[in-house]
Amino acid sequence: SKGLTVSIAACDTFRSGAVEQLKTHTRCLEARLFEKGYNRDAAGVAADAIAEAKRLKDDVVLVDTAGRMQDNTPLMRALAKLVAVNQPDLVLFVGEALVGNDAVDQVSRFNQALREYSTAKNPRLVDGMILTKFDTIDDKVGAAISLTYVTGKPIIFVGTGQTYSDLKRMNVKMLIRMLLR
Repeated sequence: SKGLTVSIAACDTFRSGAVEQLKTHTRCLEARLFEKGYNRDAAGVAADAIAEAKRLKDDVVLVDTAGRMQDNTPLMRALAKLVAVNQPDLVLFVGEALVGNDAVDQVSRFNQALREYSTAKNPRLVDGMILTKFDTIDDKVGAAISLTYVTGKPIIFVGTGQTYSDLKRMNVKMLIRMLLR
């Protein structure tokens, strides 16, 4: 947390167990959890969480949304609404490095859905990416470069294991070394 007060908004109101999973994480991370349970409007939950965090003078609000298949229209509409209503400072696409070039298709379709389903005049798209399972990609490392090329956005963090400390800032020199193997 780097000395910042962090709140996490449980906006995955779709997946069974999502709120309980976040409760465990927020306890371990000493972050504040804002949740309203299941079957709620994610955009409304996020708005309430942001308002509460402002009232409590928190520095950061992380909004955890349902994992989304980019071809699931209802979930993508809900995400576009959440982004349009709450106007976040940063929109991050989280994907698995293991899928290789399929990740390029995923983030492209993700941006397309945000564009199509948003009610905003200038819809907000992905600002950057987090790639999980980056330590297991071997020959699929080129997909990371393709992702940044196609989106014009950086990979900000990579997950290299199963613990909180395994979330690392993207290291370009490491990526190049992996490519040259």
